Amino acid sequence: MLNIIKNKSLIQILIWVSALLLGIFLGFLNINILNHLFNFIALFFTRLFQCLAIPVIALAVITALSKLTEEKNTGRIFKHTIFYTLLTTFLAAITGLILYMLFTPSNIVVNNTVGETSATSYYEYLVSIIPNNIFQPVIAGNALSVILIAAAIGIALSIAEKNENTKALSKVIFGIQEILFILIQGLIKILPIGIMAFAAQLSSQIINNSAIGALGKYTAIVLSGNIIQTFIIIPLILLVKGINPISAFKNMLPAIVTAFFTKSSAGTLPVTLNCAENNLKINPEISRFVLPICTTINMNGCAAFILITSLFVMQNAGIHLTLGTMIIWVFIAVFAAIGNAGVPMGCYFLTLSLMSSIGAPIGILGLILPIYSIIDMVETTENVWSDSAVCIMTNKDIKIS
Repeated sequence: MLNIIKNKSLIQILIWVSALLLGIFLGFLNINILNHLFNFIALFFTRLFQCLAIPVIALAVITALSKLTEEKNTGRIFKHTIFYTLLTTFLAAITGLILYMLFTPSNIVVNNTVGETSATSYYEYLVSIIPNNIFQPVIAGNALSVILIAAAIGIALSIAEKNENTKALSKVIFGIQEILFILIQGLIKILPIGIMAFAAQLSSQIINNSAIGALGKYTAIVLSGNIIQTFIIIPLILLVKGINPISAFKNMLPAIVTAFFTKSSAGTLPVTLNCAENNLKINPEISRFVLPICTTINMNGCAAFILITSLFVMQNAGIHLTLGTMIIWVFIAVFAAIGNAGVPMGCYFLTLSLMSSIGAPIGILGLILPIYSIIDMVETTENVWSDSAVCIMTNKDIKIS
């Protein structure tokens, strides 16, 4: 099974890398008719991304938050799960922010699609997020306002009385999300064409091969954040709780290895449950509540990726990144990660949606895509290890006979 997964991943990586290299080569040829063709293809994919951006963000947040109180015996288990999830996810995003501030990669794009923003006060910025019309953010593509509205709807659905009306509404929302995922899967299958076009566009804007150095530094920042979270921060949290992180890691190793190759927290869930209950002897009442929820909302690696990648793309767009702006994006990254689906490339597509919604140059994400396959493996490994840690700590805090 793992060999099949490896082969599929290898083929996918080869296709993406081939599309990237071909696009760069054709772009450097600077043939007028090809340039017009690539501009059309890039515009085609950009408009598709923008079309799906707001529904992806809204439905991801609504469906994630609406399920938070569905299970019985939530009480203390739910509170502990949410606390540890927010703790680990915020720490992952903050680690990513610190690394980005310390080792900021250089720009790739010269001709930006977004000019430098004019200075506004944080008060004005925060007020602009609060919509005065429920439909206006959707029409305008304001991702921050959409997240706010979606979070309110999701929380309302989670605490509302489970009658015929609310159940019907939930079914409709989940049904629409399933259709949306099918559309996304179809888009991903033809994405190599888009990668080639984006790479061709950007290759003419590379200055002194700075793209290689910038992307290398960006990748190093993302992977370093994941490694620090996996091998330093989470173990330290477990030690503070009086739990042996080495023993816990060894017992969860089958799930961690599976996560690395499948690149899917949801796909790894059966193995994660088995390791938690059989190897760590966690109470099934806790593991079967905590782990499915964590698979949906506990996305440490995704939070760091969304934050670092968004800052990198916005920096290349000429958007002025003040400390206040970056802190706001820490919160955006955390809550966007909470709404991310635990499926391969879910985090990448969510980041792309966020960047599309603010008009940032998403062509850069086309260059990141071939690298993302490796990032996704490391991220998913970190996510499953974090899910396991949350489950272990909750089990230690709550004794159920």
